[in-house]
Amino acid sequence: MSNNKINYRLLNVTLLMVLLFIGFSNINLWIRIVAKIVSLLLPFIIGFVLAYAIHPVVQFLEKKGVRRWIALVAVILFLVLAVVGLLIITLPMLYDQIGSFAKYIIELIEDIGTKFNLNLAGFEIKISDYFNDIIKYVGKLTSSGAGSIISGLISFAGSFILGLVGFIYFLVDMEKIKTGFKHILLSISKKTFNYFKTLDIELGNYIKGLCMFMVIQFFEYSFLFFIVGHPNWLILGLLACVTTVIPYFGGLITNLIAILTACLISTKLVILTIIICLIFPQLDGYIISPKIYGKTNNVNPLITIMVVSIGGSLMGVIGIIAALPIYLLIRSTYLFFKKDIEKKVKEVKKSM
Repeated sequence: MSNNKINYRLLNVTLLMVLLFIGFSNINLWIRIVAKIVSLLLPFIIGFVLAYAIHPVVQFLEKKGVRRWIALVAVILFLVLAVVGLLIITLPMLYDQIGSFAKYIIELIEDIGTKFNLNLAGFEIKISDYFNDIIKYVGKLTSSGAGSIISGLISFAGSFILGLVGFIYFLVDMEKIKTGFKHILLSISKKTFNYFKTLDIELGNYIKGLCMFMVIQFFEYSFLFFIVGHPNWLILGLLACVTTVIPYFGGLITNLIAILTACLISTKLVILTIIICLIFPQLDGYIISPKIYGKTNNVNPLITIMVVSIGGSLMGVIGIIAALPIYLLIRSTYLFFKKDIEKKVKEVKKSM
């Protein structure tokens, strides 16, 4: 009779292997499907991430005795006015600096082509066209002064209205969303709730730290390149800010561009730029970054480079940006269930 019984464990393992084979044999299709879904939901994802990162500020104001609706309105207005004000101040300077920056890059390409006897004319034309498009776009915003800038900002905001509405909705209802999610998790089990609470803390620390670090990078490198007389100090500050989302590689890109453009101006500026690029990334990496992110988000540099490379090869730019937070979530999951995993492994070894 025992020979006629169905071995459910073997059946489950077989089904799992079949599903894994189907999944891995169509991995490129699944990646394209996921990438398409992410691109469609991107405005809402960005809105939720921003609301998630800014919600602690609302909670802080509430703890200080400010009514919730006043705190929400104050935070939203502050962010809008800060972004608009920053763009009004920086766009005119950005327009001038993009022109000079494009000139330096084209001169650099010509210089490399001459020294190494390379025909880079086609590449030079593409770079020139690319910068001309940027200059035309920024010029439309700056040519008529502040009124035109605000008009351009309204147009820009209109194209991302879904993300803006999503951000406001998520920020207003973030407390309800967290409470509802908490009740659902507790209804499943307390361990499930504690697991997602761990992920919430880990991801929250990363997002808050990243936002703070981006702001610091913008002001730090804008100021440093300004005081040494680099003509593209504002662009380099923006690059340092934006490329912060790409660990290690982002800073290298900014530093390389800073040094290359300085080479076309003066030897003194090259030396000062190299000093900045050698000293301050070390201060950022060993002093500022650990203070902001704390011990919870510390990741081995080699692992960081590996996960960023894997993310980039699988999903391009989105994969590069999402690689580190996904790794942090996977690491937190493993540490949370480590004892359970070890227990199951021991049970499997005993049964073999």
